[in-house]
This record gives sequence, structure tokens and C-alpha cells, in this order.
Amino acid sequence: MEQQPPSPQQPQQQPALPVVDEPTAARKDVTTQELRSIVIAACVGTLIEWYDFFVFGSMTSTTSALFYNTGTEVGNTIAWLAAFAVGFIVRPFGAIVFGYIGDKVGRKYTFALTLVMMGVCTFLCGCLPTIKDIGPAAGILLIILRLVQGLAIGGEYGGAASYISEYCPERERGFWTGFLQMTATGGLILSLIVILIFRVSLGEANWSQFGWRFPFLLSVLLVGVSLYIRLKMRESPLFTKAKGEGKMNKNPLVESFLRPYNLYYVCLALFGATMGQGCVWYTAQFYALTFIQTTLKTPLITSYLIVLVACFFAAPLFVVVGSLSDKYGRKRFMLAGIFLGATLFYPMYMGLYHFRPYENNDGKGGFREGYNPAMMSFLTFLMVSFVALAYGPIAAFMVELFPTSIRYTSMSLPYHIGNGIFGGLVPVIATSVAAATGNKLSGLFYPIGVASACFVIGLVFLPETNTRNIENMTDAGGHVENNVEVVEKA
Repeated sequence: MEQQPPSPQQPQQQPALPVVDEPTAARKDVTTQELRSIVIAACVGTLIEWYDFFVFGSMTSTTSALFYNTGTEVGNTIAWLAAFAVGFIVRPFGAIVFGYIGDKVGRKYTFALTLVMMGVCTFLCGCLPTIKDIGPAAGILLIILRLVQGLAIGGEYGGAASYISEYCPERERGFWTGFLQMTATGGLILSLIVILIFRVSLGEANWSQFGWRFPFLLSVLLVGVSLYIRLKMRESPLFTKAKGEGKMNKNPLVESFLRPYNLYYVCLALFGATMGQGCVWYTAQFYALTFIQTTLKTPLITSYLIVLVACFFAAPLFVVVGSLSDKYGRKRFMLAGIFLGATLFYPMYMGLYHFRPYENNDGKGGFREGYNPAMMSFLTFLMVSFVALAYGPIAAFMVELFPTSIRYTSMSLPYHIGNGIFGGLVPVIATSVAAATGNKLSGLFYPIGVASACFVIGLVFLPETNTRNIENMTDAGGHVENNVEVVEKA
């Protein structure tokens, strides 16, 4: 079922869902081997940026008391998660700024800049003095760095998704962008692996004293390698073609957000797809890690392994679902993942609580008889599989909503509002609600409510996009208009 949007002002010369045709000269010369190299180059950089962004949240149980002193462990955790959330709140602003730059200057150099910004800030997080050294200023400096990180990640995703999509064949867009979708969970996996390596090799005392800095400091090496790879990349062929033909908009911001027809699809992407998908992503992975560590008092190393194993085995599903969406459509998979999250998160978290390590709430005493970390990991795996359904096809879906001239700008904002604000705030909101009510599962009503609303909106209004030819689009929604404002060729 799909509700039709208002028609553009000018009559359409072709159907809303143009049939796929053969790739034009802009992409004919790209071999499969070259495409594979392009996807790897784009994904490596995005993986490192997600590592930089997520290593902060993965360190919550270790570092919260080093920067905040609220008097309680839960208070310190909430303060750290609030600082973590700051980076999510500013992501839409990064999407606007870097989306505009990406649609004006190009994809390649824009997401090279965001990579450098993210890496420098992560490295500086590892250099910060703690609250014992400079008092509350430590927490303030941390928030400033998170603000810059949020701006950077806000400009990364739209560029990488546009770049890969504008190279790959029409019938394989979901498959190739599925690798990009896997990088977010891959960044979480990498952060957990790095933390475990340093935590185990250094021991508890050294880890708590100085070892926690190393996962942050490592970023400078990872970013250096990734930047070298990215600077050797070519610009997107569709962007180059559109710019050469004088078909780029003078002002992508105005075209994306002030033109009603395009704005309709920006809002539809947000309320019918990304806000629900974002809540599913962060409830299944980051809040699960926080819940297992701080609420259930699971031993630190065990908690990391529970989430690491679950994410590792679920990661290939992003590519599988992306590939299936090329054949069977994006909408059904995205909505299935959102629906499963909305209906099954509560019983899944009840299962995590059932297999918890301790009977009491202080994490002391011997393990209870029903403690089962393997089952906790399996339940987490099931939740991450919901993420794969919702998130695997969404890059291809978003790319297919908007034309090349405004794609970076138009897809970045709804993606980062949905994932950065609606989804990114799940850990701090859910943890705060649970602490305030005394009900360990009450915080789940926020992501469940958002996902439920998104499912209904998406079911009614979302179009199917997997048959669209993005090269021929000049307006949102797969339409072609004759009155697009363009930049005159030099």
C-alpha cells in the first residue's frame, strides 16, 4: 500500500518509477574489479569513522567516572551517555553543511575532510586530562570534541552512500551498498575488539589508569591509512557527468528543503524509514551493551564478548538483505525489521534479564544458576538481525529517492535526524527512564513507540524504489522535471 504524494508543478514526462535501462557512458567503463576496489576504499574510511564515533560509547563502563562525578554509578553512566548523545544531536547540522559542500564540490574531498575531523577528535579524546586533573573542565572538553565528531559523521554517510551508488550497476545497488551498511556494525565490532585486546593485555589496574586511552589514540594510525586510500579515489561518475553538463543546482539546500515536492520526500524518508530504523539499530546494539553492562552487572569482558559475537555473526546479513532487496524491493525488508523490533524488543530484553549473572542488583555474590551468556549473545544476535533487515537496504533506498544534483544534501539530513536524534538518544533516554522508574525495562517504551509509529507511516506512504534509474532522475521520488534550476557551464 502506498499513498501518492502531491504532483510536482510541471507535468511529468515519464512514470514515477522509470524502468531500469542499461548503464550509460558514465559507468560503462567501470569493471567489477574496479567497482570492488571503489567499494572497499569507500567502506574502509566509513568503517574507521564509525569506529571513532562508537569507541566512545563502548567505553562507557570504564571511563564515565573518569570525567563525571555525580555521586552514583548510574549517574556517571547517564552523564557519559549524555555526552555521547551530544554527538548525535549535532549530526543533522553536519549533514546540512557537508551535504551542501558535497553537492557543490564533490563527494571525494568532502568525506575525506570528515574523516580527518573525526580522527583528530578521537585522538584528542585519548589525550584529555580527567576530572581528577582539571575538574569539571574535563567533561566540558569531552563534549566539545563530541560536537565536532557529530558534525563529521553527519557529513560522512551521505557522501559514501552517494559515491558507491553512483558507481554501481542499477540492479546491484542494494548488494554493493550493503557493504557500506555493514560498516556501522563493523565499527562497533572493531571498537569492541580493540578494547578487549588492550583490556586483557594490560590488566585491570593499568587499563583503568592509562590503558583506556589507547583505543582513542589508535585512531590516528587508522585514519592515516584510510585518508591515503581515499585521496587516491576518483570522483563519482554521475556527479562528474551532471556537473559537466551543467545540471547541478545552484543551491542544493533551497532545492532540497524549500521546494515542497522534494521536501515531501525528505520528510517521508525521516518519518517513514530512518527514525524507526535508527531506534532499532541503537536498541539492538548500543543500548543492549549498556543494559548488559550497567543494568545486569555482567562482567566487563564477558559483556563485550556477548555483543561482539552477536554482531560478528549478524554482520554478513546486511549484505545479504541488501542483495535480496535488489530483487524483491527495499520497502518490505525495511518495514519488516522495524516491525520485528517494535514487537519483539521487550520480550528479547526480558530474556536478557532472565539470563542475567546476579540475583541482586549490586553485581555482588556468586553467579545465579540461570546465568547463561551464550543465550544472552544469541538474543542479541536476533536483535541485530532485525537491524540488518531495516538497515541493509536503506542506503540504496535513500539514494533512489533523490537526484544526483541534491542527493548528498537531501538524503543526509533525514538519515542523521533519524539515526542521530531518534536513534542515537535511545541509550541515554532508556537508561534515564529505567533509573527514574525503577523498572529496568521501562526505557524500552521510547524506541518501541517510535518504531511503531514509523512502521505505520512507512506502510502507508513509502514508495518502492528498487527499479529506479538514478542517472535519469532530476527530481525527488524518481520523477523528471524540465524546470530544474541549473548552474551554467563555465
